[in-house]
Amino acid sequence: MARAPDFVSLNGPDNVGKTTHLVRLAERWDGFQPLGAVHEHDPEPWARVAASYYARWWFEASTTVELTEMLLAGHAKRSAAREAGRTGLLDRGLPMLLAVATATCVVRDGLTVGEAVKSVTGIVGSRAVEPETSILLLPSLDAERSYALTSAREGRPWTGIYPAYQKTLHAVLLHQADHGAYTVVIDCEDRSLDDVHADVIAHLDLSRLTDGNPR
Repeated sequence: MARAPDFVSLNGPDNVGKTTHLVRLAERWDGFQPLGAVHEHDPEPWARVAASYYARWWFEASTTVELTEMLLAGHAKRSAAREAGRTGLLDRGLPMLLAVATATCVVRDGLTVGEAVKSVTGIVGSRAVEPETSILLLPSLDAERSYALTSAREGRPWTGIYPAYQKTLHAVLLHQADHGAYTVVIDCEDRSLDDVHADVIAHLDLSRLTDGNPR
């Protein structure tokens, strides 16, 4: 039986199906340990900023260094919560967290995507990070269409700076995909949830990891 990865992350913009696929994966194999999102493992700083106007802090008051370090700290604590011998399931892995910081940097500081990527990468520096099998789910391989699809699924209009942030996030994710930041990139356009999930399972090769006996 092949050795299972320490971590599997599902990544992508809002409304692409990350949570649904994570739940389905956890139901398929006891070896998966759902670890959720970073704020669940480092709640104090997130609760502190949420006590004020959260969006204003995120897009105006915080700095790229502060936001990136908070995301990295939460990710480190989440990684440390993995039980030995199990595969941690991550709701947004490290590449996605860096995409979030990068997109925020673009809309807040007026940088290009390339400039923001360099800024965030510089903050990460040479610190050690846990390897993960990162799966990126994209509503479309076209940034504008990708945004249009996910915003339509929201059910209510995004307001304020959020539309600009979401559009930028889609562009950043495609930039990362082009530069090999993710283990697997899955185009979800015009495909059912079941078809996409079959792709996720195939890329993880669960039959090898579970000796052919997933739940």
